[in-house]
Amino acid sequence: MAFTEPELLKNLLKKIAENIAQYAIFQIDAGAQAVQLFDSWAGTLSPIDYDVFAAPYQKLIIDTVHAARPGIPLILYISQGASLLERMAATGIDVIGVDWTVNLDDARKRIGDKVQVQGNMDPAVLLGSKETITERVHDIIKRGGEKGHIFNLGHGVLPITPEENVAHFFETVRNYRY
Repeated sequence: MAFTEPELLKNLLKKIAENIAQYAIFQIDAGAQAVQLFDSWAGTLSPIDYDVFAAPYQKLIIDTVHAARPGIPLILYISQGASLLERMAATGIDVIGVDWTVNLDDARKRIGDKVQVQGNMDPAVLLGSKETITERVHDIIKRGGEKGHIFNLGHGVLPITPEENVAHFFETVRNYRY
């Protein structure tokens, strides 16, 4: 549809974005202190197609929510979005969720200091030893810096992950001191 009926797709994307913005506002009104937008497919787009078929609609959501509920942070996560970090930052988002395919210090250099980061441990690390988990957590926290970093996985917990490793992950993050 993007290349056969682009105007139809753009109209559809606009309507979807308007509804997502309203839904996010409802979530905030119900008590959400932050809202994360997941765009599961934007990372598969070429940069030019992202600029045409994703960024304008992400920006519409962001601008609408910021106008209606200023001060509520919005987080944008794009799976496989490492090649789009600068473009993501240009949408006006407050925080960018970074997956594990780029180091956080490199991501920060690319997006500047006006946008915060979230992430970015590879969920597969939680399948390893507690020592490996601790080493990776410490490395990512150091790369993320003391301010403007929300520690998180670079995606969800894998179904086969041992619960005790998830508990160790949380404990390690909570107990880290600069």
